[in-house]
Amino acid sequence: MCAQRNDEVTKAEWRTELSAARAALSVQQRVAEAGALTRAVSAMPLPDTVCCYVPFDTEPGSIGLLDVLRERGARVLLPAIPAGPGPLDWAEYTGSASLAPGRFRRIPEPTGPRLGPAALAGAGLVLLPAMAVDHRGVRLGRGAGHYDRSLAHAAPGTGLVAVVRDAELVEHLPAEDHDVLVTGALTPGRGHVRLPL
Repeated sequence: MCAQRNDEVTKAEWRTELSAARAALSVQQRVAEAGALTRAVSAMPLPDTVCCYVPFDTEPGSIGLLDVLRERGARVLLPAIPAGPGPLDWAEYTGSASLAPGRFRRIPEPTGPRLGPAALAGAGLVLLPAMAVDHRGVRLGRGAGHYDRSLAHAAPGTGLVAVVRDAELVEHLPAEDHDVLVTGALTPGRGHVRLPL
């Protein structure tokens, strides 16, 4: 994987390699990892409000993870992707029936009232998707920049935890000035890992 190569590896090269590795995973492995992530989040202390996401394609996680957050008493907010560049909007998740295809038909979004980008400030924990995260807390997303713009709304001290597979927690990723560092990673095998390492 790119982790063994030098600093000249670009974000695009990382995304290509990580996408291929995710596509090669079996359905059984994805299901097993989703179950392990759900168990790992069950062991974490939870604040009153958690911002999360609905995994799609080969992203780690599951609807079951969202349901466990709600069963444990957390208010769960999910993102709605804006029409153009900008921060994410948020709406409450009240169960799988509250989801519908969003702007990008393959990505489910909450159907409830939109709460605006500033709703993220009320969350004590943000579980966010990532292609990879490194030991410093540098997160590699898909490249649209919605999360980097959104995380500026997080209150100081909010847990920013990237949900990745074990092999996607790597030593070093390329970083840019606008990248927002995360405070942890959630992986199937290691559970909640605090960053930086």
